[in-house]
Amino acid sequence: MNTRFAVCINNKGFEASLEVGKLYEIVPDADAEADDMLRVIDEDGEDYLFETNIFYPLNIPADLAVALHERI
Repeated sequence: MNTRFAVCINNKGFEASLEVGKLYEIVPDADAEADDMLRVIDEDGEDYLFETNIFYPLNIPADLAVALHERI
C-alpha cells in the first residue's frame, strides 16, 4: 500500500473544506501532481484537487500509513 499524507498549512478560500493543522490523505493522481495540484480527501470525505502549496507532505512509516488510512 502506497498511502501518502499531508498537513494543511493554509486553508484560505477553502475554510469549509480544509482545516489548518489537520492530516489529509493524498489520493494518487499523477496528472494533477504534474500541474502542482494534490488530490486529497477533504472534510466531507470526498476527494478534490487543491494547490500543493497549501499542504506540507509527510513521510511516515508504512505501518502508520495503513493504520491512518483505515481510520480516516
